[in-house]
Amino acid sequence: MPLGPVRPSPLVEQAAEQLREQIAAGHWPVGTRLPGETTLAKELGVGRSTVREALRALAGAGLVRPRQGSGVFVVATEPVEDWPTRLRRAAVSDVYEVRLAVEVYAARLAARRRTPEDVTAIEAALAGRRAAATADDAAFVDADIAFHAAVVAAAHNPVLADLFTEFTPVLREGLIDLLTLTDVRAHDPNTSDDAHATLVRAVTDGDAEAAAEVLRGELEDPFAM
Repeated sequence: MPLGPVRPSPLVEQAAEQLREQIAAGHWPVGTRLPGETTLAKELGVGRSTVREALRALAGAGLVRPRQGSGVFVVATEPVEDWPTRLRRAAVSDVYEVRLAVEVYAARLAARRRTPEDVTAIEAALAGRRAAATADDAAFVDADIAFHAAVVAAAHNPVLADLFTEFTPVLREGLIDLLTLTDVRAHDPNTSDDAHATLVRAVTDGDAEAAAEVLRGELEDPFAM
């Protein structure tokens, strides 16, 4: 499958896609050095700067790797997905299991490490969640996630906070779907409020095990938030 000229725009994306297709098809097997920029530019009908940017994109995807003084070599035939991309493809059930592990441990740490400012933030987030009880499902989910984010933040572990932030978009979508399918808020607009209030008390009192158990019990309930 020979290379052909690409359309005027967007040149870099088109050039990268053609090169990616050639690599995936085995035209350049793993370990092979790609033709030079001048050769590729001529075959693709673009400038060398466009080829250079396309190769940089392929390197970012984990398909090629430049070697100083030797050229650019193929190192994989399939792109390496970054963490956000993998999360977007993940099943909600898988994300929820990770959420359980992250948040239960974060709750335990929050009870041990919370500051007065953290307690104030968590209480404010609980009030925000209660206020959202009269709102639509999306707004209520946003308020719920804000509450849980405040608890995670009180753990004072930036890695845990980053993990929670990364899977929040998938979690948000899953929770909205859950509320839509179960219609649980029709009977209890502020669903799971008691558990959230109990969690606030446990964190405020510095009871790490109680905080962890409350959150574990809540998240292991398939219809809870």
